[in-house]
Amino acid sequence: MKALYFDQFGGPDVLKYGNLPDPHLSKNDVLVRMEYAGLNFADIYRRRGTYHIDKRTPYIDGYEGLGVVIDMGAQVSKHKLGEKVFFVDAPFANAELVAVPEDHAITVPDGLDDQLVASVGLQGLTADFLAHDLGRNHPNDNAFIHGISGGVGQILSQILTADGVNVYGVTSTADKKKIALNQGAKDVFLRKEPWLQAYVGEFDTVYDGVGVTLDQSIELLKHRGNLVFFGMAGGNPPKVDLVTLLSQSKSILTGDLWDYLTDYWERVARSKRLFKYFEAGKIKISQPTIFPLKDGQLAHKFLETGNSAGKILLQT
Repeated sequence: MKALYFDQFGGPDVLKYGNLPDPHLSKNDVLVRMEYAGLNFADIYRRRGTYHIDKRTPYIDGYEGLGVVIDMGAQVSKHKLGEKVFFVDAPFANAELVAVPEDHAITVPDGLDDQLVASVGLQGLTADFLAHDLGRNHPNDNAFIHGISGGVGQILSQILTADGVNVYGVTSTADKKKIALNQGAKDVFLRKEPWLQAYVGEFDTVYDGVGVTLDQSIELLKHRGNLVFFGMAGGNPPKVDLVTLLSQSKSILTGDLWDYLTDYWERVARSKRLFKYFEAGKIKISQPTIFPLKDGQLAHKFLETGNSAGKILLQT
């Protein structure tokens, strides 16, 4: 099979495209012929060597994608040949063929476009988890999202808006600001402009997947407000003064999606809840940027620029 892989850690230039052995299929796996694999910052961190990964030579990046089941292990019972599935937590996804544990494969809903499902699988389930397991906002709450025009930010903003929450956010460009406003945000600020001081202490919840902005997020919270911390796309967060948090009754909530995707039926239930928003027309996303898998170096470079709005897909 063809795959995108690397033998050493480093920049995008360490990525290679070529032939590797087909994956081994266990008795509980389905073999998926890939159509799209999603690219995320976690893939960049793994390529750089800043995420823990098991030793393997060569290493194939990627954990999410969409494709067709072309073979199955002897004990698979939840899927069938020819079925279109997506997954968000199976390794080595940047390849033509991926062995996916059957409990991790989710059937693609009828009536939804393949590119849409591939674009919102991981980021959509992440947004759903942030909103409904961590944030737990009530109608008329005021929520703020760092990176509101990113892949997770776009979906999270629209889930919250559909749930009756007043959503605000910050982004990097005027074009991205326009996207967020068109998706229902009450107001969106440009990162380079002086907006912060006017909104100190205004928000019930702040969602921060940037990391380096953690101090800003704490400032934006009301007393008794909640900061939902879910990533470090902009760099490592600063150390937090717990005494200050205590004196203002502010809380930091965090979690790992994988602690909530505990079994097959949990994946099915959460994906159904997510896709109901799309089926009802309550969430729309930017068109994904699509690179051929062989151009993986270019895709990684583009994601690292911070200029992408929405999802980047690698097409096999």
